[in-house]
Amino acid sequence: MSVISEELFKRNLPELFYFDDGSPVTPENWEARRAQLLEILSSEEYGFAPPSPEKVNVTVERHEDGQYAGKACVNSLRLSFETDRGEFSFPVMEIVPTGKKNCPTFVVLNFRADVPDKYLPAEEIIDYGCAILRIYYNDIAYDGEDDFSGGIAAMYDRGKYNWGKLRMWAFAASRVMDYLQSGTADYPDLSRIVVAGHSRLGKAALIAAAFDTRFALACANDSGCSGDALTRGKKGERVGDIVKTFPFWFCEKYKSYSGRETEMPFDQHFLLAAVAPRRVALGAALEDEWADPDSQYLSACAVSGVWDMLGRKGFITPDRLPLPGDCFSAGCIKYHLRRGRHFLSREDWQHYCTYILEL
Repeated sequence: MSVISEELFKRNLPELFYFDDGSPVTPENWEARRAQLLEILSSEEYGFAPPSPEKVNVTVERHEDGQYAGKACVNSLRLSFETDRGEFSFPVMEIVPTGKKNCPTFVVLNFRADVPDKYLPAEEIIDYGCAILRIYYNDIAYDGEDDFSGGIAAMYDRGKYNWGKLRMWAFAASRVMDYLQSGTADYPDLSRIVVAGHSRLGKAALIAAAFDTRFALACANDSGCSGDALTRGKKGERVGDIVKTFPFWFCEKYKSYSGRETEMPFDQHFLLAAVAPRRVALGAALEDEWADPDSQYLSACAVSGVWDMLGRKGFITPDRLPLPGDCFSAGCIKYHLRRGRHFLSREDWQHYCTYILEL
């Protein structure tokens, strides 16, 4: 048995490649299996979201040419759409390389409204020829306990939609995608639109890509527990830890798995698999023991066969656990492990920008 096979065997993961009735998953029925994975993730972990709105309206509140030493224009946008309880709107910052067309485009969920920001080195990203649309996550739903009474949570019946805030932030990323797909913006390469985030927002980025096939790639940095890291056998943060501190990120059902992870009918490789056959880029940090870089890596290993089955290259890696400085990017699943702590660094962004340019 190979090193990776042995490590995965120890985790005793729920089966990806068979339906509940025992019939095998094939390329022809993959979309049916993917729909099942999304149903499980919705009912057991992230909650169900409302349907997409019929139309997203965009207002340009401010336009600034010649920014970043003349290398970009910056637009302050406001996106609005109808909900079950009236109109909801939120601001988006748009940064576009001057004169560029067919730009790879990052839809970035960020912890602060500032651009640039310590997590968002905007000038460096536009120097790669990439455009940026920044969402400040608290503009969508407050990252705290408010009994789902504010932001977008207040716009839908809680009895009908039991979504947690991770799913709400992901929903906002899809509304930015609606804008990009509308033809109003003339710069994006629609085949290279990426959703990106760090930590809890890395989880939301994966959720957005799993449920919205228009995203070509999800860049999830240090997303760890309830994100890209396998839960079974995981070091650091576990379900009990995360639901105690952040119960509002999830649906109510997820709390029931506190201390009962081995009974879950899923694990986080289901989330990665739901992005296939599109791409996933995972970033890990050596000292981020709470996220557990090995469990992030093994999750990528566990789903590689989905891409292989679909005729694409999955996760191409040596038969060992990751080492600092590793960057495996030859397939549709990318993983890098840098030195240092839990952070979205310039080094991480360089990995993601390089990878998007290869799409």
